[in-house]
Order: sequence, then structure tokens, then C-alpha cells
Amino acid sequence: MTSIHIDGATRLYGIVGHPIAQVKSPEVFSERFAAAAINAVMLPVHVLPDRFDATMAALMGIENLDGLLVTVPYKPQAARYANRLGPTASRIGATNALRREQDGTWSGDMFDGAGFVRAFQQKGCELRGRRVALFGAGGAGSAIACELAAVGVASIAILEPQRERAAALAATLRQSFPGCRTDVVDTVPPGTDMIANASTVGMRKDDGMPANIGVLASDTLVGDVIVSREPTALIRHAMRQGCRYIVGREMVAGQAEAIMAFFGEARR
Repeated sequence: MTSIHIDGATRLYGIVGHPIAQVKSPEVFSERFAAAAINAVMLPVHVLPDRFDATMAALMGIENLDGLLVTVPYKPQAARYANRLGPTASRIGATNALRREQDGTWSGDMFDGAGFVRAFQQKGCELRGRRVALFGAGGAGSAIACELAAVGVASIAILEPQRERAAALAATLRQSFPGCRTDVVDTVPPGTDMIANASTVGMRKDDGMPANIGVLASDTLVGDVIVSREPTALIRHAMRQGCRYIVGREMVAGQAEAIMAFFGEARR
């Protein structure tokens, strides 16, 4: 592990969320900053919903704070704090990374999808042509859906209790990726060979599965965005049936390089 040094010139980054104890980003990015000889650290920032706007305004007013990551449940709200949005954030109206530009304005983009896809690719998994069942159409789910469509999955079936949110994501995918079939469904369709959990199910130890997904073929890919010490019920299900899978920590690692580049662009 690279030694992390903090002094009066250290630049600050934060990750904002509720809850926050589960996040790994402070460790991951503080070590990456140190390895790159960048005098910066990332801190966890626990923000309650009724204090989100006030806290964001205060954080962005800290002169030596250069960037923020945003996690559950604030990714859609965070987009309005950016003066400009990158392509994925513009498409879905949510962001999980904000950086301060040299002129003091803020740019935002969304990297959950890139991290999710990269984690599978690093394990040698072929995603093109997959028939995906996606749980959750919030910020992370929307970003993952866009990235999966961009790499050529055949179809995405969206399972989301908030029907308006599911319909909005489906409309975005149909417009931006007409070659990917998109449906809003209540159950996992037959023939599904990839499961993506981008819902909050699994954050609590007593959570079960996001839905009854039944028996999985061994060539089914399973991904869970939940960052937890122990495998979630979904991942345990995948392990029992011999499926290849990624967990939340791997998604975080998968997007770290892209986020580091995003943060670094403001220093050039």
C-alpha cells in the first residue's frame, strides 16, 4: 500500500451518500492519488436527505475541494449541480462524479455503467448479444443499461417498481440505441442470460433476492452493484449455480481508472 501524506496543501475529494459506511472509494482513490504522486485524499461524506442541497452547496464552496463522487440515493439530484454534463449523464439525467474546473465551474458525468461493463470484460466475458434482465432504473441502473446497449447486448428487460422511472429509461434506450430491444417487465423473461442488479436490494444483511429469478444456466452472467463485505443473496445464488459474476467492489475498481482520468482533466 502506498503511503498517504496529508499537509496544508492537500487537495480534497469526497464521496456523498446515505448510507456511506459501505463505500470503498475513499480507500481506492486516496491510494491512487498517492501512487500517482498527487497530493490529494478522498473522504466519505454522510448526508441525510433533508440536508442534501445545503451540504452540496457548502461542499462546492470549499476552495480546496476539487471533486465529488456521488452514491445512493443522490445521483439524479447531483446532476443539477453541474454547469455541464458529459454524454452519459446528459442522456440519463444523473451523475456520480463532479469535478471543479480551473474557472470554478463544475462538470459532471456518470461512470457506473463503464465500471460495470469493464469489470466483466476484465474477466473475459462476452457481452454482445446478451439478453439482460436489469433490476433498478435509477442512476446506476440507467448508466449500466446505456453502457450495455452501447457494447451490443441484444435486449434489456427492465424490472423497476417505479413504473414511470422504468418507462423513462426504456424511452431513452429506444431513442439512443434502437438496435437493442427494450421492455418494461414484471418478471425475468425466459431466455435471459445476464442478470444485473442495480437496485438497493442487498444493502442490508437480511435482504434476499431482488426477485425470484429461478434456476440459472451456468453460462448466465450475474452482476451486482451492491458493495458489501459478504456476497449478497444474488451473488450466492450465482455461485451455487456456477455462473460467472461481478460484485460491487469490482464495479468500483472498473470505473476508477475512468474517474481518475475525468478528475485529472481539470488539472491539465
